[in-house]
Amino acid sequence: MRFMTTSDKPDNASETPGAAAEPVEAAAPAPQTGVAAQDWAKASADPQYRAAVVDLLGALAYGELAAFERLAEDAKLAPTLADKAELAKMASAEFHHYEKLRDRLTEIGAEPTQAMEPFVAALDGFHKQTAPSDWLEGLVKAYVGDSIASDFYREVAARLDTDTRELVLAVLDDTGHAGFAVEKVRAAIDADPRVGGRLALWARRLMGEALSQSQRVVADRDALSTMLVGGVADGFDLAEVGRMFSRITEAHTKRMAALGLAA
Repeated sequence: MRFMTTSDKPDNASETPGAAAEPVEAAAPAPQTGVAAQDWAKASADPQYRAAVVDLLGALAYGELAAFERLAEDAKLAPTLADKAELAKMASAEFHHYEKLRDRLTEIGAEPTQAMEPFVAALDGFHKQTAPSDWLEGLVKAYVGDSIASDFYREVAARLDTDTRELVLAVLDDTGHAGFAVEKVRAAIDADPRVGGRLALWARRLMGEALSQSQRVVADRDALSTMLVGGVADGFDLAEVGRMFSRITEAHTKRMAALGLAA
């Protein structure tokens, strides 16, 4: 979980459950007006907007670092050497994303460790509460949990300045975990249909924990919450926040179908 890290690209979505490797569409992009049409140099003149972006990049950076650690740990559960190598490759990609965010924070005058620190407890708490008990649970967590976070960040990215938006979307690029997870989980369910019920319950728990943690963190960070409910840039109003979470929930249902699980 990046924050609320493997992601889905929304441009090539498929609603066909069997199309395992296809990412799931989340939200349509918002019109690029106001801050969304400005570059960082102009948008960052607003100190509250700058604070919100530092928070956002800090949350993303720690999420990517945590994803790297988690994938490396999950590799120990891999049933084959090929699976272990695949997870190692994905972990490397997540660390590269972290480096991009770290470097950008430094570039805009923020200290990366300080920017990440406010999100450590919440993210570590999420991972502690949702530690997988086996290989399949780890795959479902990466695919479902991380994708919820990615959907959230894509919603926010549509309202960011052009430079920050480009960076956020770049670090949300799929590391290959989506197709890999779907292939392995569906094969396991085909081999033993009883596995599906257990994993469906697990995915529902992940959904609840991810949304709960994300809402808690946003509520604790004034700049982020203001960006979401209005008052900074082209922020969401409260009704739009509700619609945003409805879109995220709908995308989750489609991912569950892609896995062969009931939402």
